[in-house]
Amino acid sequence: MNEEEKVLIVNPLEDIEILKALASEPRIGILNLIRKKSLNVNEISDALKLPQSTVATHIAKLEKAGLISSESVKARKGNQKICEPSFREVLVQFPEDKKEDNSVEVEMPIGLFTDFHVTAPCGLCSTEKIIGFLDMPDSFLNPNRMSAGLIWCTTGFVEYKFPNNALSNSHGLTKLELSMELSSETPGTNPAWLSDITMWLNGVDIGTWTSPGDFGDRRGKYTPMWWKLEGSQYGLLKHWSVTENGSYIDGIRISGVCLEDLHLGGHHSVTMRIGLKETAAHPGGMNIFGRGFGNYDQGIKMFMQFAPE
Repeated sequence: MNEEEKVLIVNPLEDIEILKALASEPRIGILNLIRKKSLNVNEISDALKLPQSTVATHIAKLEKAGLISSESVKARKGNQKICEPSFREVLVQFPEDKKEDNSVEVEMPIGLFTDFHVTAPCGLCSTEKIIGFLDMPDSFLNPNRMSAGLIWCTTGFVEYKFPNNALSNSHGLTKLELSMELSSETPGTNPAWLSDITMWLNGVDIGTWTSPGDFGDRRGKYTPMWWKLEGSQYGLLKHWSVTENGSYIDGIRISGVCLEDLHLGGHHSVTMRIGLKETAAHPGGMNIFGRGFGNYDQGIKMFMQFAPE
């Protein structure tokens, strides 16, 4: 399991079904077993000394609660169900009282790009099928791109336009943040395939993140079953942010570009470009995961934090 997939935070006021699923010694035993290694039903049954039918019932309850995922694979005789945990840790936490927050968040579907330039291997797919044709950049013009849940390319970029809510808010903008799930892209997958992925805002290069690889060791939490296991399965959720003091990725300062450099007052939109420079030291391609793919069920989110009212 990748390090970004840290914990499931359970709200005991709302997530009653998850608590019920955890309130069982056999089910806790199953979670303890598979956190070390993915196992099939027979192996779990043998380890816990429980009937296979009993184990199957417990697994169904854990799956329904979203605590484990399973996959049917071919075995010597028929198929077998392989189980693995959905989370590394589970925290039970009461929610804090919400404070007044002067902020705006907008989520953009990954297929709603306004400009692009990509090279093959490249493509798009929805949660149901490939959009257009594989390795044909013209497929990025297909109207069905609006439903894309996964986009990939070897070189180039995709560009999006977000509404500039800073123009309608009289309080000063203190932080602009964009988040998305990303990975490198190579034929098949390779967990050690580096790629330098850069973000531009209103034409300004705010910084580069080096993706450690293209991940295919297991199926992404939301990746549909029809998508081949040999393909990219999930990425890492990355947060680019710009403040009055500089630009950051996941809270680590990457450049001195600040909000003033983006000239937001002169633009009706915030133009975000994500892609690979021609001069990149590690030109390892790019996957963008949207809703219905990967480990995070989201598109590209833009968050604006304003000074308190």
